[in-house]
Amino acid sequence: MPRPERAHAERIAALRQARLTAAPTHLPSEFEQAAFELGLVVALVLGAPDASRGLDLLVNARRIQPEGAEVFAALLYATGREEGAEFWWRFAAGSGCGTAAYCLHLHHLKLGENDDADYWRAWSDQLAATGRPSGPMPLRMTRPLLPDDVRRDILSRVHHGLAPQLPPRLVAVIDRLPLQGDEDEEEVPSPWGLTSWATSACSWDVRWDGEDPLE
Repeated sequence: MPRPERAHAERIAALRQARLTAAPTHLPSEFEQAAFELGLVVALVLGAPDASRGLDLLVNARRIQPEGAEVFAALLYATGREEGAEFWWRFAAGSGCGTAAYCLHLHHLKLGENDDADYWRAWSDQLAATGRPSGPMPLRMTRPLLPDDVRRDILSRVHHGLAPQLPPRLVAVIDRLPLQGDEDEEEVPSPWGLTSWATSACSWDVRWDGEDPLE
């Protein structure tokens, strides 16, 4: 994915200086702190009231919506597919999603890639300062993406220092998604078709006329 226009060098330099003078984190290393914060952001994205709407817009709108790409990236991260999550975070961030840019900042920070981490943090701050145009009209969605007990379990894992994790049934749904990419790129999961049969699985209210597509 092409990166957005490079943020101002002064903003990146200021972020690097702030990191050097920041107060100690509550975890032993900056990398662990970044992993903790990224897991928390992912949990909050998946638990947001409009997460299901965003995922539906990703596939069903006439153009790909960054809000849906952000949600899809969070699903991939919660199933251990970090390269796929990074791809879709890049798409969302390049389309003006500040949360996705901040996720990329944390992702690179926990890998020790400070230059990329500073770049995406600067881009996130720039998006927050400039704002973004209003999104598309919402679709009618009557249920959250994940049920309450699953959302609570994800948050509990994060607060105990564990990575976000989805139930096996939803992991199986993600496993069945088609891959996209070419010989020069890592193949990443594609969301196409996800909401046509998996949104109900995400909400655990599955009605398949007596037939379970995961069997």
